[in-house]
Amino acid sequence: MSAKITAIRGMNDILPIPTKDNPVTTQRWQAVEKVLRQLMHQYGYKEIRLPIVENTPLFKRAIGEVTDIVEKEMYTFEDKGGDSVTLRPEGTAGCVRACLEHGLTYNQTQRLWYTGPMFRYERPQKGRYRQFHQFGVETFGMKSADIDAELILMTARLWRELGLSEVVRLELNTLGESASRQAYKDALVAYLSQHIDSLDEDSKRRLNTNPLRILDSKEAKTQAVLANAPQLFDYLDEDSLQHFASLRAVLDAAGVAYTVNPCLVRGLDYYNKTVFEWVTNALGAQGTVCAGGRYDGLVTQLGGQATPAVGFAVGLERLVLLLDTLQQQNDSSEADIYLVSEANTINQALLLAELLRNSLTNYRIVSHCGGGQFKNQLKRADKTGAQAALLLGEHEVAEQKVTVKWLQTGEQQQVNQADICTYLAQHLGA
Repeated sequence: MSAKITAIRGMNDILPIPTKDNPVTTQRWQAVEKVLRQLMHQYGYKEIRLPIVENTPLFKRAIGEVTDIVEKEMYTFEDKGGDSVTLRPEGTAGCVRACLEHGLTYNQTQRLWYTGPMFRYERPQKGRYRQFHQFGVETFGMKSADIDAELILMTARLWRELGLSEVVRLELNTLGESASRQAYKDALVAYLSQHIDSLDEDSKRRLNTNPLRILDSKEAKTQAVLANAPQLFDYLDEDSLQHFASLRAVLDAAGVAYTVNPCLVRGLDYYNKTVFEWVTNALGAQGTVCAGGRYDGLVTQLGGQATPAVGFAVGLERLVLLLDTLQQQNDSSEADIYLVSEANTINQALLLAELLRNSLTNYRIVSHCGGGQFKNQLKRADKTGAQAALLLGEHEVAEQKVTVKWLQTGEQQQVNQADICTYLAQHLGA
């Protein structure tokens, strides 16, 4: 017997029924995706669909060659033409590339969203996978802090829609512009170099490559050193401080609570000014559910004209895990209405099902296929979680009726076929 083929580690199936290894069903995902699509409609954002594979230099230029993503995590390979290509590790770079390639940013404003799988090679754990899914929003051409505020207000509305407002919190920071940030980097490196023996090994490695990421270290001994380190706020330019003050004023007026976290720097090189994260304590170590910020220099970095930009991304695995952790039960039912028929009435049952689907568009209507006794078909109907079974035997066909059996109570009633749509519309869910 040949060996069983399984999924690649960290690349998971999403199933229509819950299992021990896959407790979160496609129905949960669809419910979340429906809320996200409706949210984008409310705010007037437009969907953009991006390739999964891009040329490798796009990510090296956009994300930064000394970031963990580029150094250790990208799925990069040569295609048959000898070109280096990469499975996208995030969505912003591809979105900027698409906007530049198709002329969507020059003298224009854009409000865009996308969703789909991303890929990073790292150790799989709860909420962190090698293939994961993101929902992303990117905006272009708007310089002032009001668009930063709109995105944060949008995410706050998302948590309310999903019933998560009480378990997520907003952390906020500003990174300033590149010149002031470089002055701060120099001061930080000078300070940390005096305490290098007290830093963890990862922070030592980052000291001369990406020193701001040391601020995000979770190592206790490094945090002790950082307690007396120079503060970024002391090096910020006036424009960045005013931008941050304007953003905070809108959030304060809207009643959105937040914490200013001076150690929040994000892991990608392209951010400037506003950065933010929505975090939770309900998922253990993987606590960031949504993150984003402003990246005004990225369009220029990728060959376009200077264009202000800001966006965010939501990790969908973490979002659905969070919903599941809070024990918001999956709807595991497969049908609302289940049609049961005899061997000689299968065709009539299929046609009746089509008629019902034309009228009862919000309900799931399943016809039993494959034959079998009424008793066995009703057992199957019960297993699907349907509210009602419609029995269509030779007697019902002859009299143009349908027997409706309510599966939770066992009650039955015969209804004229001409009235069945109206009857079910009135009684389903009652």
